[in-house]
Amino acid sequence: MSQDFIIYLSREAVYTILLLAAPLLGTSLLVGLLISIFQATTQIQEQTLTFVPKIVVILVCLVIFGPWMLNLLVSFTTNLFAVIPEIMK
Repeated sequence: MSQDFIIYLSREAVYTILLLAAPLLGTSLLVGLLISIFQATTQIQEQTLTFVPKIVVILVCLVIFGPWMLNLLVSFTTNLFAVIPEIMK
């Protein structure tokens, strides 16, 4: 097992993690920004106001992006299992 191969596997793992986290983090960031703007304009400074909409939006995103995320994880895992014989050499 060479250093290039280990770097390749690490890069693919990090790339997969970023692709999986991006939709959820992006929508959570957008909802948090919109709620912060709403709080600033109405001068409502309730800290718990941001949690419920973020949770709802993340659950909706999981329903929408869930199959794509699962396919991405399955393909990464399949590729990882395919290279196990190469690792054992």
